[in-house]
Amino acid sequence: MDHDTDPVTGTYSDEPRLALLAVTEARKPVELLRVLERLAPDGHGQAAGQLAADLVRRLPSP
Repeated sequence: MDHDTDPVTGTYSDEPRLALLAVTEARKPVELLRVLERLAPDGHGQAAGQLAADLVRRLPSP
């Protein structure tokens, strides 16, 4: 069996998925990414800011 060419098969539940991070768990990493965004003028700051924004969009609404 060649795992690189075998199709992915399976069934997936229709149940809602749980968030990987709770809001309280995500606050500090998002805060640190925002700090990095401000402190890294070489382009990495913009990437950190984008990652922080992506994480915030994935968090459940309060």
